[in-house]
Amino acid sequence: MKDIHSGLSAVALITAAVLAADNTPTALDLQGYNAAEIILAIGAGGITFSGTNKIEFVLTHSDDDTTYTAVTDADLIGVSGTTGGIIKALKAAYAGGVHRFGYKGGKRYLKLLADFSGTHGTGTPIAALALLGHGHDNPQADQA
Repeated sequence: MKDIHSGLSAVALITAAVLAADNTPTALDLQGYNAAEIILAIGAGGITFSGTNKIEFVLTHSDDDTTYTAVTDADLIGVSGTTGGIIKALKAAYAGGVHRFGYKGGKRYLKLLADFSGTHGTGTPIAALALLGHGHDNPQADQA
């Protein structure tokens, strides 16, 4: 078996919770790494999503942790048709799932927003992680 453990670090972008409103995104500093994979773990929708009552996951990036811009298709692997940084949109009934997106943009900082629109009387379980790889200093520290 090959060792993937020593070359990866994991960072929470959205701490696992049942959300019914926007999260407050925190900046992820990619300094020291040459690869990032965004993992969205989303439970069954607390409501039946629609074009009005929806959740859009918006990924932005920055060179200076001050001015953030939306990612585009050119910054990502595994998704196409990205507009306004939306990497995943829940606009119809949703039973839950895991989704991953590779970041290949050249910026130092990332932020992920779960952007809720409409009415969400019942929350939806959401967690998001970034797996950071190709670190400058390996092996990466254990996170057990």
